[in-house]
Amino acid sequence: MKTRPLVILDAGHGIETPGKRSPLWSDGKQLFEYEFNRDVVRRIAIQLGKMGIAYIVLVPEESDISLGERCRRANKIWQDTNKNAYLISVHANAGGGTGWECFTSVGQTKSDVISSVLCQEAEKAFPEWRMRFDNTDSDQDKESQFYILRKTHCPAVLTENFFMDTESDCRYIMSEEGRNAIALAHVAAIKQITTL
Repeated sequence: MKTRPLVILDAGHGIETPGKRSPLWSDGKQLFEYEFNRDVVRRIAIQLGKMGIAYIVLVPEESDISLGERCRRANKIWQDTNKNAYLISVHANAGGGTGWECFTSVGQTKSDVISSVLCQEAEKAFPEWRMRFDNTDSDQDKESQFYILRKTHCPAVLTENFFMDTESDCRYIMSEEGRNAIALAHVAAIKQITTL
């Protein structure tokens, strides 16, 4: 019987990472990406624990662990699980857009299977929001040279969960409703991925 894969949950950035924050909104509220990423990962982990799905939080620290160290940790976990693990890196987006998107490394890899499930669950979870998909290569993820995607040996996917510098998006991801919906979309995808 095939062993279910371990999911490595990566919360991007850290408390001291420069610039990774929303504008200060008119009511004095502001989102810090490190806190958002860690809160969503925490919510995912709680649900996975209840379901008995194996996971590990890659960066339990609040500090900004370097990308090199993140990849070293992920690659060791992958080796320790007999190459039966995959990574999901959780982020909030920026750049003045809106909506949800998912990234993999360049080319067709096992990461594309994981990203396809995540994209399908995001479509279901956020029907009123823009899905920022790239369908030019027969799947919906975008391809990128992000270090965490290139340098990990395991399949790896990076989710960008709405835009912290667009007020409507930011208000959503500051809310309990938004954070729970984002976490549950990831959980629904992970539940499916464990059976692939």
